[in-house]
Amino acid sequence: MPNLERLRSSGCECIPGMSPVYPTLTFPNHYSIATGLYPAWHGIIANKFRDPKNGEKFKPGVIDPKWWLGEPIWETVVKNGLVAATVFWPGSDVSKGAWNCSLPLCYSYNSSMPYEERIDAVLKFFDLPDEDMPSFISLYLEEPDHTGHYFGPDDPHIDAAITFVDQMLGKVLDGLDERGIFEDVSIIFVSDHGMVGTCDTKSLYFEDFRPWLNISAEWADTLTPIFSLWPPDELDVVEVYQRLATALSSGMVENAEFLEVYLKEDLPSRLLYSSSERVQPIIGIVAEGYTLELNRTVNKKCGGAHGYDNALLSMRATFIAHGPQFGRGQKLPNFNNVEIYNLIASILGIEGAPNNGSSSFAETILLPEVSTISFIRD
Repeated sequence: MPNLERLRSSGCECIPGMSPVYPTLTFPNHYSIATGLYPAWHGIIANKFRDPKNGEKFKPGVIDPKWWLGEPIWETVVKNGLVAATVFWPGSDVSKGAWNCSLPLCYSYNSSMPYEERIDAVLKFFDLPDEDMPSFISLYLEEPDHTGHYFGPDDPHIDAAITFVDQMLGKVLDGLDERGIFEDVSIIFVSDHGMVGTCDTKSLYFEDFRPWLNISAEWADTLTPIFSLWPPDELDVVEVYQRLATALSSGMVENAEFLEVYLKEDLPSRLLYSSSERVQPIIGIVAEGYTLELNRTVNKKCGGAHGYDNALLSMRATFIAHGPQFGRGQKLPNFNNVEIYNLIASILGIEGAPNNGSSSFAETILLPEVSTISFIRD
C-alpha cells in the first residue's frame, strides 16, 4: 500500500491500533471521533435504536438534531470563526447550532457519489481564496467496510478494497503535492473500528430460548453482535433478564458460553455505556466472531462483523497522521478515539467544547503547542 506507507513514513501511527468506543459500530464511532464524547454522552448509541420516551426510531439517514447531542468538530470550527467543510462524515449533514449543512461546504450523504468525485470535491477546497478556504475538511469512504461485511476480513476481496482505498488516498496526496502544500496540511487518516470473520458454526439461536422465553424480533433494537432488548411493557424487565440467564445456564442453548447478558445498570463500567436513557434495559454482548440469530432457518454465510467488545484487538482502528505538528516516524501507544476531537482543536488553535477526551492528550503527540481544551471527567 504505497500511499498509506507514504503517509505513515512521513508522520505517526498508533500501534497496534486505536481503540474504538463501545459498541464498535459505524455511527457511534464516527460521532465519537467528531465530538470527543462516548455514545452515552453524544446520544448515538447504535446504528439503529428507539427513543424510550416516545418510541421514535433513529436509523442512518435521520438528520433531526434532537438525536445528535454534543458539539461536533465542524460546529466548533465555525463557532471559532473559521471555515469548515465536510464530504460525507456521519452526522455532518445535521444542521445544528452554528453549523448549517449546505453546498458548497457540506455534502449531504449520497452513497452513489463515486470516490473520485468526493476527492475532487475535497481538493477543490484548496483552490479557494485564502479567506474562503476551510481550516477543517472531513472525508468519508465506505470501503473497505462494505466489502469486509460481505466477504470477511481475510478474503482476497478485502485486499482489493484496501488497494482501492490506497489509490484514493494517493489521489488526495498527489493533489496536495501538485498544489505545493502537502507538507503544510495536517492529515488524520482513521477507521472507525476493526472487523472479524463470522461463520455458520459460530452462532446462537433465539429459538433455543423458547422453553423459557419466546423472544420477538420487535423487542430488539439491534440483534447482533450487540443484543439490545426492550421487553414489552407488560413484561417485567428483571424477570425477562432472569429467564435469559436461566436459559443460558441450562446447557440447552447452543454456544451459550459465548453470550453474556446484563441488566443495563450492571454492564461493565469500562464500557462507559449505561448512563444514557436511550440504552436498552437488557444488553447482551456476543463473543468475538459469534452472531445471534432468531432461528436456524436464516440463510447465513461466512462474512465479517464488528460491534463487539472494544477491548478486542480485532476491533482496533487505524490511526495515521501527517503534518507539520506530527513527529516523523513516531509510533504512538494505544489511545481511544474520543481523543481526536481535542487533537484537531489543538492543531487549529481553537477552544473545544467540553468532552470526554483528555485535556493533555494533544501535548503528548504534537510538537509543543498551547492547549485550551476543556473536558468532562469520566
